[in-house]
Amino acid sequence: MTYQWHDLVGNLGVLTILGCYLLLQLERVNPRGWRFSLLNAVGAGLILISLLVEFNFSAFLVELAWFLISLFGVLRRVFLNPIQDL
Repeated sequence: MTYQWHDLVGNLGVLTILGCYLLLQLERVNPRGWRFSLLNAVGAGLILISLLVEFNFSAFLVELAWFLISLFGVLRRVFLNPIQDL
């Protein structure tokens, strides 16, 4: 197995989502704020990019749902109901 650019992109996505979850557990990010949703959307988006190269339908569906739900959270907080982040 060779490590390629899409592996790096996918791994950065995983680290982004895990880092976001760590920040949540450390109470450094507000789970109802736009930053939390944005970090999740970015992470899922990066994983989706890697999955376009080495496609896995089940993983693609999960990451697409994660991305869309997170994007909805960002848009809702920014445009409809902004709250202060921690």
